[in-house]
Amino acid sequence: MEVNMREIIYQLAVRNAVKHNGKASKKSVLGMFLSENIEYRSRIEEVKGIIDEVIQEIDKIPYTELKSRFSDFNSKNEKTRPLAESQIPPLPDIDKYNKVIMRLAPYPSGPLHIGNARMVILNDYYTKKYKGKLILVFDDTIGSIEKNVIPEAYDLIPEDLRYLGVKWHETIYKSDRIPITYKYCKKLIEMNNAYVCTCDAKKWSLEHRKKGIACEHRNKSVEHNLDEWEKMLKGVYSEGEAVVRMKTGMDLPNPALRDNVIMRISNKVHPRVGDKYKVWPLLEFSWGIDDHLLGITHILRGKDLMHEDRLESIIWDFFKWPKVKFIHYGLISFRNIKLSKTDARIKIEKGIYDGWSDPRVWSIQSLKKRGILPESIRSLILQLGLSLADIKLSPKKLYSINRSKIDPIANRYFFVSEPKILEIQNVTDVQYSAKLLIHPDYPERGVRTINLKVESGTLKVYIDGNDANKLENGEIIRLKDLLNIKIIDKKDLKAEIIPGGINEFRDYQQKLDKKLKIIQWLPLKNNISLEIVKDDGKIISGLGEESCKDLEVDQLIQFERFGFCRVDQISPKIKLYFAHK
Repeated sequence: MEVNMREIIYQLAVRNAVKHNGKASKKSVLGMFLSENIEYRSRIEEVKGIIDEVIQEIDKIPYTELKSRFSDFNSKNEKTRPLAESQIPPLPDIDKYNKVIMRLAPYPSGPLHIGNARMVILNDYYTKKYKGKLILVFDDTIGSIEKNVIPEAYDLIPEDLRYLGVKWHETIYKSDRIPITYKYCKKLIEMNNAYVCTCDAKKWSLEHRKKGIACEHRNKSVEHNLDEWEKMLKGVYSEGEAVVRMKTGMDLPNPALRDNVIMRISNKVHPRVGDKYKVWPLLEFSWGIDDHLLGITHILRGKDLMHEDRLESIIWDFFKWPKVKFIHYGLISFRNIKLSKTDARIKIEKGIYDGWSDPRVWSIQSLKKRGILPESIRSLILQLGLSLADIKLSPKKLYSINRSKIDPIANRYFFVSEPKILEIQNVTDVQYSAKLLIHPDYPERGVRTINLKVESGTLKVYIDGNDANKLENGEIIRLKDLLNIKIIDKKDLKAEIIPGGINEFRDYQQKLDKKLKIIQWLPLKNNISLEIVKDDGKIISGLGEESCKDLEVDQLIQFERFGFCRVDQISPKIKLYFAHK
């Protein structure tokens, strides 16, 4: 890993040196490296040391040689590759298995969200790396009162996986495997490693779990517990009246591990199997059984599920099954973003959110809607690696990665929201034309032209309502790619052109342009009405330039000085979703 880290730093330093006449900036190289390799922020002093060594080495290399080396490892349109995959450790004990088998275990309470992406992408990464097998297992046993299985999730989750480029080889539903859990629950009872408990749940927690004292049911005979188990299956007991507890041990130091419930009664109607089953397994028990039966070799999960590791291990010990390898990672959270499918579902049902693709949900569906590319999400996750440290990310990190990928393909257009008319006086020319590159970095894509007509020495344009509210009398501003004007009446939105016009005073204006506030504009005629759904769910109405009539669904574009957007529909009106700046 260290050799790779030094190589990446070396490439970044050479790039920076070539850009600045042979002298690399330590601060710039450090910033570029850490922005692409988040996990190394905890090792910043080590990174700084390597950067110092590399820059000292580069300083001795002639500029012409640096340019040659730069060309060797970078083509015109490529950026230096981040460490990403190279910083992800290999799976342990690979030589013990004929084939790596891993599983995805989404609970179908909604589509996948950005928080689920780490589990999904890392499992996919490893099974592809080792040419293994990945199983999609819908963990659709009856959940808590708050969590419900959402029927549409059975279709949305595979759709999300396909969008992320995840390849799985088999699909399994936990709700089809309930008879299997019944079989092994009965075996545990027969082995005297489980018992039926009819204690009140709250009382048991306070009087038995907390104090480490066994309840009266723990020492009942195997025959008694088998009879009680049959009563549970036949519906003699109602929800909450009886559970099956596994004898994990009442003397364990951690009270949370003491005689956990592995089967309970639920009256919920399941969307796939209806009311066929009244007794349902808890997560730890069903996975303890299925991870063995499905031949899983490695389990990736967040460090918050280490409790489940212990319970699964106890089950494997009871049945004398080999242990599966656990690999953990820290938790990811995003600043100012609430990732909760339950909360999202409630707001969707109340009409607060516009379905699962509402940008406030932060589901993969919503990110796709906004034009966040799957390779951007994958790149972010692979950069995070498998660190156990909890990471609080700014969404700007994802946006930065996505911007670098869509900027080359996003053609440019003009857009103004809440348009207001600005009147420009003392205009001598009869007509103005703005010739605008479709993409500033790719002139070969061509030019779009916006024409404006002057009437009686006055030129009228639309400007953005937000810009209009910020104008000050006497202020000189730049109408982007058109001309410079001076505000003479901010209330009535009147201005005058800089004397002499744009052509005669071009050099003067070029000097001004570097300091002037630049605002967007559009002509009064030949505009296209459109609306943009922002990332906070608000809908902005406005006007786009006439060439917007040629936009296509799913096209990624940039409205200059506004941001990147994805075209969602073109009829009956053009509707876009805002991605980011």
